[in-house]
Amino acid sequence: MFKRTLFFLFTISFLAPIQTVLAQSVSRKSTNIDNNWAFFLGNAGNPVKDFNYTIANIFSKAGKAEKTAIDPKFDDKAWKKINLPHDWAVELPFTKSDNADVLAHGYKPIGGLYPETSIGWYRKQLTFSNADSGKRFQIQFDGIFRDANIWINGFFLGNNKSGYLGVSYDITDYIQFGNRNVIVVRADASQYEGWFYEGAGIYRHVWLNQYENTHVVENGVFVHALVEGNKAAVTIEATIENQNLFPSDCSVISYITDRNGKKLGETSAQDFNLKVNQGSSSIQKIDIDHPRLWSLEDPYRYKVNTLIKSNGKIIDSVQTRLGIRTFSFDAKDGFFLNGQHLKIKGTNNHQDHAGVGSALPDDLQYYRISLLKEMGSNAYRTSHNAPTPELLEACDSLGMLVLDEQRLLNSSPEYINQFEKLIKRDRNHPSIFLWSIGNEEGYVQSNSTGKRLAQTLLAKQQELDPTRTATYAADLGNVFKGINEVIPIRGFNYRQANVADYHKSHPNQPLIGTEMGSTVTTRGIYEKDSVNAYVPDQDITAPWWASKAETWWTLAAENPYWMGGFIWTGFDYRGEPTPYEWPNINSHFGVMDMCGFPKNIYYYYQSWWTDKDVLHLSPHWNWKGKEGQPIEVWVNTNADNVELFLNGKSLGKKAMPRNSHLTWMVKYQPGTLSAVAYKNGRKLTAKVETTGAPAQLVLTPNKTTLTANGKDVALINISVVDKQGRAVPDANQQLQFKVMGDAKIIGVGNGNPSSHEADQFKDGETMQRQLFNGKAQVILQSRSASGLVNFEVSAEGMNSAKATLKITSPNSNH
Repeated sequence: MFKRTLFFLFTISFLAPIQTVLAQSVSRKSTNIDNNWAFFLGNAGNPVKDFNYTIANIFSKAGKAEKTAIDPKFDDKAWKKINLPHDWAVELPFTKSDNADVLAHGYKPIGGLYPETSIGWYRKQLTFSNADSGKRFQIQFDGIFRDANIWINGFFLGNNKSGYLGVSYDITDYIQFGNRNVIVVRADASQYEGWFYEGAGIYRHVWLNQYENTHVVENGVFVHALVEGNKAAVTIEATIENQNLFPSDCSVISYITDRNGKKLGETSAQDFNLKVNQGSSSIQKIDIDHPRLWSLEDPYRYKVNTLIKSNGKIIDSVQTRLGIRTFSFDAKDGFFLNGQHLKIKGTNNHQDHAGVGSALPDDLQYYRISLLKEMGSNAYRTSHNAPTPELLEACDSLGMLVLDEQRLLNSSPEYINQFEKLIKRDRNHPSIFLWSIGNEEGYVQSNSTGKRLAQTLLAKQQELDPTRTATYAADLGNVFKGINEVIPIRGFNYRQANVADYHKSHPNQPLIGTEMGSTVTTRGIYEKDSVNAYVPDQDITAPWWASKAETWWTLAAENPYWMGGFIWTGFDYRGEPTPYEWPNINSHFGVMDMCGFPKNIYYYYQSWWTDKDVLHLSPHWNWKGKEGQPIEVWVNTNADNVELFLNGKSLGKKAMPRNSHLTWMVKYQPGTLSAVAYKNGRKLTAKVETTGAPAQLVLTPNKTTLTANGKDVALINISVVDKQGRAVPDANQQLQFKVMGDAKIIGVGNGNPSSHEADQFKDGETMQRQLFNGKAQVILQSRSASGLVNFEVSAEGMNSAKATLKITSPNSNH
């Protein structure tokens, strides 16, 4: 059991960093090896079509791999040449099925019912210099979905079940220096892990790490601190090991610099005499006076450098970026960051995006977090699995709190290992303020089994990271028995009407809304359409288990014991097509669609989650054929009052209730619907107009300069205006795309939850996508050459639009 004081006030102060390789290290290197892989689909139901896997007796002798794709001599010239990250599921067509799990995964032919498209083979060639034969080498996979078997040069390295936590292997013993080496991966996505789109394949980065035989172990630096007054007392824990064939005398030293490299403090050397294969840990301390605290507005990070020295030389070095801040959880008054009260205004999110599925380029993580911050969100729950490291780096650098979640509530060796990996990998991120041990485990959450499982996971969490605490996302009302008896922070999935009663029954247990809201909306749609599977784009429709945005947020905002909550969801995602089924292939839950285009509910949250001047009118004003018929007009704003006008005539003035919205019933007439609002004496205006026919396409890239590294991307948002330059909100024309220069389209989308159009194109295919209610999106990725790239979009009956992007070499300044 946890101490009762933990339920009353849990206060944590620490330095939270992200571990990266120190650039000036003499011997440690981390090389991205995403490029130039070969890929081919196997077959879970036919071993012959699965390259004789399970026919050939590959485990009878070490390195035996003849007559299989595992054999280094296997000819893979006919395989598809790809770069990672890669999600083969997004490339597959949509397939109608009555199976509930296929529906939940977005109707992609992945899983046990589709043996011919649920196995993926990958091969990659590597070479190693003879000069490096005394070093150690490790291959690091950040994420493979899923059940991955991995080999090098025919030797089996291991199996990784998790589709969300990666795996690393020491490959030193198997390397043929000066010759070709072959990495082989067989990913088996036949078995689902979640109930949402999960993708398939090596959808995160792969790294080749090189270091000395005496070195810092993987994820072996943990930095934390106690902040008191104007001083941060930093503790640096480092785990090292000796893999030489002889004892090693060495010492560990750490020092801290500011962002620009100015040294602020250094430890004395801690000496070690390590026997063969012996590991040990150092604990060192440095004080920082007047630390600059990491915050949402100023996500400042220092650098901690940890060095191993032997015979006067640096033989290993690891740099850890860190943010200094404090936080506390109070059962009465909520959450505090750096001593300041902060209401959690969070979003739940899965990890896929339009066009690319689960294989998101790094820049897309930053783009998505920036959109959430613009809405006013300050926290992100990684529903329901370990996130990609680049997502956490985006949150660290942009200033977004993170609730980091374990995939499954289970204390078996497999899942304890996953939980340990998660914490060790992520515990140095300043953005993470809370761990989650699981989500909606209905079979055990309210009984003694669930309680015991939770206690085991909580004990492991405290062992590995005593600087934080944990929650569990329970879809339970005023229920204490089971997990809630031992969980430090009570998490509520919905059941918002029971929160007050639970707090009254358990006043010393802090609580947070781990899933709230769940309004379902389709961007730009204002009538229920069961044929096309659309729902109205207003805060009026929610599933039976959930609530509208206004229902839950009014309760959370007005009660300080609610730390706040995480809405379901920030973005639409593939799968879970609630409340419909086919042809609906993705969710309607997002406040933004799959592309990140805002729906109307976005402006409700922006009104009450920010201090920005918000005045938003909906719906659009193109209602030909409905002249004289009543149209319900919604106003989302944080102004004090609003007056609505139609073609200059006042329709009345209304006071704005806090945490709410305003409505008018307006008989439709073409023209201009406008609003005038006052906020603290300042005038705000907004309008929607009846537009003409679509006339001109408009391109809005999120940036116009890319790096020629084969990874950088620009998101090009496409809209359309009439001859007067007014955005046409109901345009649905087919678009065609052209790219001239050294770049490629890696994905397209439009936010239509029932679109079955291809997200990606094969060489030679026509590149196209339909507008959906006036919008579409193209993700353009650089290749390896610098120069200019011209992107053009065209559509019948409209003027085309062009954008020129500059591709610069990786070493140039821009």
